[in-house]
Amino acid sequence: QVQLVESGGGLVQAGGSLRLSCAASGRTSSAYAMGWFRQAPGKDRQFVAAISWSAGRTYYADSVKGRFTISRDNAKSTVYLQMNSLEPEDTAVYYCAAAPGVWVVVRQYDYDYWGQGTQVTVSS
Repeated sequence: QVQLVESGGGLVQAGGSLRLSCAASGRTSSAYAMGWFRQAPGKDRQFVAAISWSAGRTYYADSVKGRFTISRDNAKSTVYLQMNSLEPEDTAVYYCAAAPGVWVVVRQYDYDYWGQGTQVTVSS
């Protein structure tokens, strides 16, 4: 079992930046690919970014490419999402997730563990 706790959300003006963190605990000695997803009010949860176990591979949704950066520190069992040039359309609850294995995973159905989410609100 892996427990995930997100932090770093908040209210920011358009054009601003936020850095989300996701701390993992439990069975963190195993290899996990990590991902970030988001869900806006009235919409389905969507993929944002993913990173392989070694951090050698990353993958981004087109809507955030060039603005968001996913990274991880396995020594701290933490994954990050640096969000720059935020837009009102980025407003959502952001979730981190863990998938057993070493490769990048983009389908949410392949993720076994989820955090509770952190709210990001971007004002115009």
